[in-house]
Amino acid sequence: MKKMRVALIAGGKSSEREVSLKSGTQVYQALNKDKYDIRRYDPLIDLERLVREAPELDVALIIMHGRGGEDGTIQGLLDLLEVPYQGSGVLGSALGMNKELSKILYLQAGLKVPQALVFTQHDAPSAPKIEEVLGLPAVIKPVNEGSSIGITIARSRQELEEGLAAAFKFDYRVLVEEFIEGTEVTGGVLGNTQLQALPLVEILPSTAYPFFSYEAKYLPGATTEICPARIDAELTQAAQECALTAHQALGCRGYSRTDMKIKDGKIYVLETNTIPGMTATSLFPQGAKAAGIEFPALLDKLIELALEKN
Repeated sequence: MKKMRVALIAGGKSSEREVSLKSGTQVYQALNKDKYDIRRYDPLIDLERLVREAPELDVALIIMHGRGGEDGTIQGLLDLLEVPYQGSGVLGSALGMNKELSKILYLQAGLKVPQALVFTQHDAPSAPKIEEVLGLPAVIKPVNEGSSIGITIARSRQELEEGLAAAFKFDYRVLVEEFIEGTEVTGGVLGNTQLQALPLVEILPSTAYPFFSYEAKYLPGATTEICPARIDAELTQAAQECALTAHQALGCRGYSRTDMKIKDGKIYVLETNTIPGMTATSLFPQGAKAAGIEFPALLDKLIELALEKN
């Protein structure tokens, strides 16, 4: 039987380049070489080759994070090249990447989100005003970044000012939201028209990290992840429904992973990842494994969904 020609796209030039390359390598190792003819592309150096070879490709796996990969950019290129790919299209990807717009859509869908302020450097309120509206601690986020890059938790006015300065280095718009002290969980969704909510993963950063930061995400041993999450059946179902609602509100396809905080029985949606981390031990594959889907089979499923979407 003829092998399917798969473009494995990883790398790029975002601040998450190294994570993307490592994930791409693990995906390559897990893909069944008897089924797939795998061609690897790094958009930083291989865009011309990708465009030239596009007519020879059957499907693409985008294993990229951050700008240029998760924001709809590479998806738009693949649409023009008529190469099907896993996951959300241009609009869903762009909305998932933009924390400001996704928050608006969550609210319209009836989801609960932390109270927030969004502004540019030119119209930024003073630190005392932010504290008056949101209280402290507060979470400071660039509107368009992934992997917790540029995010800080401010517990004083000085830390608030320092956090704003740090966030504005990554984006011209910054979101500051109230800090929700509670249980952090993440919920995966798999499918196109028939959606499956995966078992929740509970996230416990070590005491060395105040939240699930970039280092806490990727340093071995920095975070404890428990799947299924240690919450009761009623809360589990409610959180899974929130993940499904968030997925649909943003117009996602294929798969997504939504991060949430649970406090006093209330579920607060934080953000949705339209290209979740894709190593065998990443959060989405952990949820899939708990649902009986091993990593190689998950990759097969994503390719199947990409072709179904096309």
